[in-house]
Amino acid sequence: MTDSAGGEVTELLQQLIRNQCVNDGRAESGHEQRSADLLRGYFEGAGVDLEEYEPTPGRASLVARIDGSDRRNAPSVLLMGHTDVVPVTPDGWSRDPFGGELVDGEVWGRGAVDMLNITASMAVAVKDLLTSGFRPRGDLIYLAVADEEAGGHHGAGWLVDNAYEAVAADYVLTESGGIVMPTEEGRHVTVTLAEKGIAWRRIRVRGTPAHGSMPYGTDNALVKAADVVRRLADYRQEATITDTWRAYVAALDVPRDVREMLVDPGRVMDAIASLDPGRAKLAHACTHMTFSPNVVAGGVKTNVVPDVVDLDVDIRTLPGETPDDVTRHLRTALGDLADQVEVSVLGEQSASTASPRDTPLWDAIGRAVRRAYPDAILAPRLTAGGTDARFFRDKGAVAYGMALFSEKVDYRDFASRFHGNDERVDVESLTLSTQLWKDLLVDVLG
Repeated sequence: MTDSAGGEVTELLQQLIRNQCVNDGRAESGHEQRSADLLRGYFEGAGVDLEEYEPTPGRASLVARIDGSDRRNAPSVLLMGHTDVVPVTPDGWSRDPFGGELVDGEVWGRGAVDMLNITASMAVAVKDLLTSGFRPRGDLIYLAVADEEAGGHHGAGWLVDNAYEAVAADYVLTESGGIVMPTEEGRHVTVTLAEKGIAWRRIRVRGTPAHGSMPYGTDNALVKAADVVRRLADYRQEATITDTWRAYVAALDVPRDVREMLVDPGRVMDAIASLDPGRAKLAHACTHMTFSPNVVAGGVKTNVVPDVVDLDVDIRTLPGETPDDVTRHLRTALGDLADQVEVSVLGEQSASTASPRDTPLWDAIGRAVRRAYPDAILAPRLTAGGTDARFFRDKGAVAYGMALFSEKVDYRDFASRFHGNDERVDVESLTLSTQLWKDLLVDVLG
């Protein structure tokens, strides 16, 4: 990868950050049209067919397509990066979160890690290949998609339901992976092949209204809701150890006895307690259905005992877990309160999805990674968060989360940059990711 190409991806990332496509969950937020216009201009003259899809005003997704020369025998590949970012609290930042500043070899800004770095590097790789004369045997599709951060209703989910022929592919590459983990056995590089399911619930707690000046003996819905929250926070169910978790643990740079404990359902919580906070959070999420009560609404006035309080709970499920499992765990966690509350489904639901490892794409990723890190071994991982990959896995596509980061990125605290303060990515990682996409596309489609 040349210095000029590294500068190109850096500049494109800075422009995407400055577009401020902030998605707060409302249909009128996002404004991804700004980045669709930017990328349309970027691809002009590169020999690609460009189409925009705008199911909601301002929520545009851009599809760049190159038809393959041997579509009957070659696979199709979709590179998918989202253009929206989550909201930010500027007071928590050391720099302007939408300045896109380049400081000491790092690009700062909301979305630098999640996932505008990948969106930009994919675009640069595709354009660079095409302008150099590369023509794929199978279809090559680049998708800059809206609304990933709020469920994909105005983006990938809508496209799969309404315009699937425009984005359908055998192989899908998106976020998140490519972190280098040094161990005594060599370097391991993460590839996300699975993600947890989403099973959000609203728990309604009822009480009896009364005057707030005389609280003794009242049936206060907020007090009961506090007990519900405490029980959910304290709930401990038996761990579930998946094959993906076993493979990931084998790549961790921790003592052997800790590795053994991390794949033992009876001892995994003791092992988690011994880890640093970042890895402990991931280990718990990858071995348990999780319950996080995050939103509370209720009460009408300071001097009125509330009669209704709603709790919105973020529940994430592991592979194989069903809505019935969610109900069972909730009832166990709440105990005698389970019959005193009303539980309803909140928002879109999705089961955990996964792709197999025994695919030509997995092998090609290994070859591409080893061009940068010759001793690298791929480490499969389950992500606790959701991505747009789930829509394509449900259609039968093989979907992996990937990129390639430099060894300057410490995997132990990298996760804190997602949706966090002072989000940033180094230019070396941008260059490595751009080269990764080029090597992969030439290998799979050349």
